[in-house]
Amino acid sequence: MNKIDVLLGLQWGDEGKGKIVDVLTPQYDIIARFQGGPNAGHTLEFQGTKHVLNIIPSGIFHSEKQNIIGNGVLIEPLIFQREIRDLKARDVNPNQNLFVSKKAHLITPSHRMLDMANEQAKGLQKIGSTLKGIGPTYTDKIARIGLRVGDILKSDWLDRYNDLKEDHLRLLKSLGYDLGSFKIDEIPFLEYERRWMESLETLKTFTFIDSEYFLNDALKQGKKILAEGAQGSMLDIDFGSYPFVTSSSTITAGVCSGLGIAPSNIGRVYGLCKAYCTRVGSGPFPTELFDETGDRLRQAGREFGSTTGRPRRCGWIDIPALNYACMLNGVTDLVVTKVDVMNDFDTVKMCVKYKIEGKETLQIPYDLGEKIEPILQNYQGWNSNLQGIKTYNELPSDLKDYIKAIEDITGVKVAIVSTSPDREDTIFKI
Repeated sequence: MNKIDVLLGLQWGDEGKGKIVDVLTPQYDIIARFQGGPNAGHTLEFQGTKHVLNIIPSGIFHSEKQNIIGNGVLIEPLIFQREIRDLKARDVNPNQNLFVSKKAHLITPSHRMLDMANEQAKGLQKIGSTLKGIGPTYTDKIARIGLRVGDILKSDWLDRYNDLKEDHLRLLKSLGYDLGSFKIDEIPFLEYERRWMESLETLKTFTFIDSEYFLNDALKQGKKILAEGAQGSMLDIDFGSYPFVTSSSTITAGVCSGLGIAPSNIGRVYGLCKAYCTRVGSGPFPTELFDETGDRLRQAGREFGSTTGRPRRCGWIDIPALNYACMLNGVTDLVVTKVDVMNDFDTVKMCVKYKIEGKETLQIPYDLGEKIEPILQNYQGWNSNLQGIKTYNELPSDLKDYIKAIEDITGVKVAIVSTSPDREDTIFKI
């Protein structure tokens, strides 16, 4: 029986997961998303065109491959409908190869209202939510009052929907809000709700499956499956920089609960990191740069959120955090992306340890928000244009030294190096 391979982010998201999934898809039969929702923005570039996926797995452009939205994923039907329309406008027909778990939870319009109200109520303590309704939907899932994809086929669907909506309205009123004061994506709530209800018809055109049976049967048949994560390990609900995290398990353990896969059936784990670090929204970021170097990384790397458009905070690569993420995920293969962003740097830096209260450590503290001094090590920049390079041996020696330093400190071999956003600019090291 085959094992399921995993691809996920090791930092604070935005590591380039969409591109690498797309590149690896030809090696697999099935691509399965296991958590997150429309707060994700997986960007793929090929043939001169940029594509951004939020909910749909990044293998969708390979028509001969099956793509699964697992039970751990949240679906916002109206955003899903827009995503489907965008794909069909590009001559991609996802109805042929996209399947949806009946157990995936639905983000409703009132979930999105709650998300906005909760974030506004936090004031300066806000976590930097994408305002897509992620937190409130996962809250209802844990509270056992959520709505799932399979529910829209039930005869009492509208009663279930309205009961949950009334619960949300009571909460909103307690925060001083009412329907009339709310807009979602600049659309008045009642109009948004009408469009949302209509979008369920698009969702119904897809095949709903018991994804846990579907995937385990596929493994028994010898099919190869790649599980695709969203966000990053440092945003994990349990092990990330709490409370500035997302609401799901973004690490390898999330594959088990988000797809119904036994731990013993996990195979290779591809862990992605940028050659530097970024973060969107609030929360601690030990290696953040507040100077022109940070601005230079932001501009060269086009570091603006693919879902929100917000500028990303930028800093040097953080080895203590990377070590931590490799440990949690059982990473077998590192993937280093965006090395080209630092092509023109004379010197690049790496945080190799933290100094906390005068003591050096490689360990992440309980409170990542406490005063941390990153201990930086300088490396010679490669000062080279990487365009057209197809093999690892052709890379500049200074870049290979930088990659080897990452391998030596983490103890994990680098398998893939990405030298541009385009799918063609991907170098397999091993």
